[in-house]
Amino acid sequence: MIVTSPGRNFVTLKIVTDEGVTGVGDATLNGRELAVAAYLNEHVVPLLIGRDPHRIEDIWQYLYKGAYWRRGPVTMTAIAAVDTALWDIKGKVAGLPVYQLLGGRSREGVTVYGHASADTVDGVLAEVAKYVADGYKAVRLQAGIPGLSGVYGVHTGPGVYEPASAAVPAEAVWSTERYLHHVPSLFERVRDEFGPTLKLLHDAHHRLTPIEAARLGKSLEPYALTWLEDPVPAELQEGFRLIRRHTTTPLAVGEVFNSVWDCQQLITEQLVDYIRTTVVHAGGISALRRIFDLAALYHVRSGSHGATDLSPVCMAAALHVDVSIPNFGLQEYMPHTEETDEVFPHGYRFENGYLHPSEAPGLGVDIDEELAAKYPYRPAALPVNRLEDGTLHSW
Repeated sequence: MIVTSPGRNFVTLKIVTDEGVTGVGDATLNGRELAVAAYLNEHVVPLLIGRDPHRIEDIWQYLYKGAYWRRGPVTMTAIAAVDTALWDIKGKVAGLPVYQLLGGRSREGVTVYGHASADTVDGVLAEVAKYVADGYKAVRLQAGIPGLSGVYGVHTGPGVYEPASAAVPAEAVWSTERYLHHVPSLFERVRDEFGPTLKLLHDAHHRLTPIEAARLGKSLEPYALTWLEDPVPAELQEGFRLIRRHTTTPLAVGEVFNSVWDCQQLITEQLVDYIRTTVVHAGGISALRRIFDLAALYHVRSGSHGATDLSPVCMAAALHVDVSIPNFGLQEYMPHTEETDEVFPHGYRFENGYLHPSEAPGLGVDIDEELAAKYPYRPAALPVNRLEDGTLHSW
């Protein structure tokens, strides 16, 4: 188990077979990293000793069903780390990149979207221009809201945006009224300047009620979003039916989901258009493929989370899934810091709006343990939101 913080915290599981073949899996749970590390060290790793690493599905079921206490982000992130590392091992033994073991390519490259954010609409326009110049075909737009400070998803300083900062959660003030009034003007400006073909996305980050989300989706219809992400907290999945009644803006959800059961109703009732579950939070490559296979039956496409709270190990794994599935939609991509890339040497590459998985056997990513040891863990909590009257609110 390797815990390192080259700019932010990551947890990595490295499995070594009795024949000396190694595999790596991401075990990072943003803001709760040490909980997963302890779960793996104390409850999972001892169970792996002496098992056949090629029995990936059997080991997955053993760790899921055998614990009795199923699901939950800590458990599923731990299972994901094991599953991903075992796929890495299987690919190396077979001499093939993992995507070949998943059925081979369904596309030449993985379309990714970048994050254009700034305090002002003019600042966002400048960021979009940079992404377009770099070849991106899809961009997520987030802007500061007049009268509010510290809005989640809005990057105001140099370097990589990272919401988890202080050991004690930072607090921000939120106003849904100000937000709903301002956001349409952002998309109007971007569409006017960059035309109809650039894919535009927006993250509401669970902060709305269903009828508020319906209002936002309807107001954004003239700007043809590719998706509106996380419009409401997804515990009440019935709420998505209300949103559907009022807007044709496509909906995306799922980065906090950790099993196919979290997705089932939304997918089978066609209440969302993109499912954003991830390798690391949904139980690994094996479980993510099951979710996307279910989604394919209901015209739902993938849109996996891929922010910097996931290590290059997870990004590499995601790309092998992305390039192989028939119902791929988009892949989020936030480049890591130079320090992170050095700790996690990898073979995937970005070119003209697409990411390409490594052609090396396995995942095509590793961890430099000696370099990782130079970046010790540091406590870093995600922020919280309060309304203007002080009520705690989704952030």
